[in-house]
Amino acid sequence: MAGKSDLTVPVSISAGIHIGFIIILALGISFDDKPKQMQTAAASAPAVQAIVIDQQKVNDRVEQLKKQKQDVVKQEKARQAELERKASEARREREREQEKIKTLEIQRKQKEQETQKANDAAKASQAKQVLEKERADKAEVVRKQKEQEQKASEDAAEKAAEKRKQEEAAAKKAQEERQRADDERKRKEDAERKRKAEADTKARQEREMAEAMAAEQDSLSKTRNKQVLSEVDKYKAMIIATIQRNLVVDESMRGKSCRVFIRLASDGFVTTSQTLDGDQVVCRAAKASINKAGRLPVSPEPAVYQQLKEINLTVSPEFN
Repeated sequence: MAGKSDLTVPVSISAGIHIGFIIILALGISFDDKPKQMQTAAASAPAVQAIVIDQQKVNDRVEQLKKQKQDVVKQEKARQAELERKASEARREREREQEKIKTLEIQRKQKEQETQKANDAAKASQAKQVLEKERADKAEVVRKQKEQEQKASEDAAEKAAEKRKQEEAAAKKAQEERQRADDERKRKEDAERKRKAEADTKARQEREMAEAMAAEQDSLSKTRNKQVLSEVDKYKAMIIATIQRNLVVDESMRGKSCRVFIRLASDGFVTTSQTLDGDQVVCRAAKASINKAGRLPVSPEPAVYQQLKEINLTVSPEFN
């Protein structure tokens, strides 16, 4: 630092003298009219010589300073250029960033629009699916209702057909039974007429025998009456059992009964059967059973027969 200070003072002085000399020349000052000054200058010759000696250093220093200044100017220009370049690059970068931001914003808006469209489409699709599901559910309910209605209709038709079949079978059976009853009735009527003639003959013979045995019967009447009553009960039970065997029963007849009147020939042939009172279904079944039997058990003993040839019975269906 001291070396620089020592150099700076002479240089400053030299520079000042040099500048002053240049100013004098520029102003055209003549040194002829001023000998004293020249003398003074001559007297100062050693100093000027010293100054001239250092002039080269001054010039070198001036050139150095100029060069430094130029370098500084160049550096400043370079710095300014670099700053401008960087500023321009930064501006272009900002522009690129702004353009990128605009592009990204456009892309974002496009994505938002696409997302919104996708959401709207998804909502529409979901709403459509919900609507289709509701329609499908309603259609399924209607289909099931129709299936139930169809099944109910088929069941009803099947039951109706079965009922009609049963009714037809019952009607056919009843017709067959009526036909058999008519045939049996005709046969019985023919047989009745024959038996009646035989019965008349037999009755006459029996009356004759009865008259012959009247006395004996009078003595045994009490004992005989008891035996007759016992036989009557026995054959009455047999008659009811025969009717029960031929009786067609169903659940609707449970607990019901019918009183019937029966007239029998001596051989047990049913000449007359009538229903007196009771359940109509039981009465029809009882009459059909009697007609189907045709003959009912009778005792060969006239006294018992006399008690049973016209009887009233109560028919009550029996269930196993």
